[in-house]
Amino acid sequence: MIATLCFYLFSSLAVLSGVMVISARNPVHSVLFLILAFFNAAGLFILLGAEFLAMILVVVYVGAVAVLFLFVVMMLDINFVELRQGFQKYLPVGLLVGAVLLIELIGISGVWVMAPHVSGNFAAAIPVGVHVTNTAALGELLYTRYVYAFQASGLILFVAMVGAIVLTLRKRPGVRRQNIAEQVARSHSVSVVKVETGKGV
Repeated sequence: MIATLCFYLFSSLAVLSGVMVISARNPVHSVLFLILAFFNAAGLFILLGAEFLAMILVVVYVGAVAVLFLFVVMMLDINFVELRQGFQKYLPVGLLVGAVLLIELIGISGVWVMAPHVSGNFAAAIPVGVHVTNTAALGELLYTRYVYAFQASGLILFVAMVGAIVLTLRKRPGVRRQNIAEQVARSHSVSVVKVETGKGV
């Protein structure tokens, strides 16, 4: 019963957070809702017995979102004075989100403490006599059956990274940039000049 309630809590909040990511007008709020969605997805992974995926989701993706937050602050020139003025206005919402995260963490720990038989149900899917850890089973499945999808996702992320760099690249006057074509076209890069004695710089 507790696991079912936690599942509905995490899934509903994950869907709601995903909707708020694309509907929020403030990019900072979108980033915060994205972090909340990642935490809820990590809770779903823990309920499924995939602790490794949950930790990777929190450590890697939430850390990457924190870096994304820094990029948003640097690129969009956000007015911090206006954000500080609205701090009192959004304080109840922030406290509500923090309380929800606290309840989710308590719920996750409560599932394993009050319902220890749940972990036995997950272990029943592994054939008897085969001792495979969660990480090893995930790696074997990812790099055998879904290797093409894994490589395609990496290519999509690479294209997205290049696109973000191109969109945020700004050309400023007076800034000297490296010209690769001009450097390659040069016939020589070092010239020997004979300077007479006493006429050097």
